[in-house]
Amino acid sequence: MKQNKIKRMVGMALLMALVLVLQAIGGMIPPIGGFSISLVLVPIVIGAAVYGIGAGALLGATFGVIVYINCITGADVGGAMVFNANPILCFLVVMAKGILAGVASGAVYAALKEKNAYFAMLLAAIVCPLVNTGIFVACMLAFFVDVLAAWAGGGEILGYVLTGLIVANMIPEVLINVILSPASARIAKVANK
Repeated sequence: MKQNKIKRMVGMALLMALVLVLQAIGGMIPPIGGFSISLVLVPIVIGAAVYGIGAGALLGATFGVIVYINCITGADVGGAMVFNANPILCFLVVMAKGILAGVASGAVYAALKEKNAYFAMLLAAIVCPLVNTGIFVACMLAFFVDVLAAWAGGGEILGYVLTGLIVANMIPEVLINVILSPASARIAKVANK
């Protein structure tokens, strides 16, 4: 029992470190449509699959904290604009999108893993970026329309959301997660033995 707790703590620590490293690497990739593609969703999905929904939430929260720090420091230029518009709402948005992406992917995996673990991982890998970007877009449209207008550079906001946030950002994140889902499923299978 104690050995399982230690194994879980070490596994979670490694996944949290991976979230930190991947977010740092993601910050080095040139932004597409003003946003960097998030590589940290893969360890969030793996953690949610291996350790459960709560772990997905914790890893998503870790992601949210890193994103918020990047908003504060200006490392994420678009995020800094959101932070400057309303720091509290910015915090709530980045935390909600990360936590709920982890919870959703964990719930999908838990619901389907007994039927087919690979299919469960594939759907969890798809759901994570959909929830992450979906919540972000909904909150931006609800609370930060002026920031979206600035990002759109005078163009139509809806067009920017569709091309800049969905096509150029979310779809590549989904594709990365889908491509890595077989390896993620294998990791989850080995870790759950």
